[in-house]
Amino acid sequence: MKKFSGHEEEWGRFVDVKINAPDLVPTKSDKYKNKLISFSSVTDPYMPIEKKYEVTRKTLEKLIPLEPRLNILTKSKLVLRDADLFLQFKDCQVGISITTTSEIARKQIESGASSFEEKIKVLEELSSLGIKTYVFVAPIFPYLTDWKTIIKKTKHAVNFYMFDGLNIRGMIWPGVKDWLKKERPHLLLKYEKIYFSKTDYWKKLRPEIEKICRAEGVEGRVLFRE
Repeated sequence: MKKFSGHEEEWGRFVDVKINAPDLVPTKSDKYKNKLISFSSVTDPYMPIEKKYEVTRKTLEKLIPLEPRLNILTKSKLVLRDADLFLQFKDCQVGISITTTSEIARKQIESGASSFEEKIKVLEELSSLGIKTYVFVAPIFPYLTDWKTIIKKTKHAVNFYMFDGLNIRGMIWPGVKDWLKKERPHLLLKYEKIYFSKTDYWKKLRPEIEKICRAEGVEGRVLFRE
C-alpha cells in the first residue's frame, strides 16, 4: 500500500486512521441489502489501534440496519469485542487467519497478531454464540506452517477452511529472505527453488490438503495457484 499512500516509512511502521469511515455509511439504502461486505482484504479491521478509535465497530453499527451479508477476517482476539454486533446481522461469518502454531515464529513474523491459543479461544467463543466461523490458513510458509495441526486443534469450532500460499511479490521477498537467513537458514535454498525454479511444491500440496480435509471431515477451499 506504500505505493498508493505516499508513505516513506518502513511497511508496518505507519497507519492511517480513516476516522470518518462510519459517517460515509448511508442511513438508508437498499443497495446494501444481501450484498457481501468484507472487513477486510488489505488491512486487519482489528489491529491494536482499533481499540482506541473504534472505526470498525462504529462502521458495523451503521451497517446493521442496511442488512448486508457480513464477512470478517482478522488475526486479533479484539474481534470478540464486537460479537454483540455480529449477532445483529442476519448473515455473518467471522474468519481467523492463522499462519503458524509456533509462538516463537509468530513473534518473529506477525508480532501484532494474537497467539495460536488465543485464536482457538476466539473461534470457540464465537462458535458457542452461533456465529459462523472459518479459518484462513494463510499465508502458508512452505515447510513451516503446520496446517495439519491447525485443522486438528480448531475443527471443533470451525465451519470451513481456506488455504492460501505465501505471496512474495514486490517488497515481500526481501523481507522473507532476510528472515530466513537469520532464523531459518536451512530453508533459504528450498524457498528459492520453490519460488524461482518452478518446482511442483504447490501442485503436490493441493491434493494433500484436500485429502486431509476429507479425512478430518471438514470443508477446505484451496485458493493458491499451482
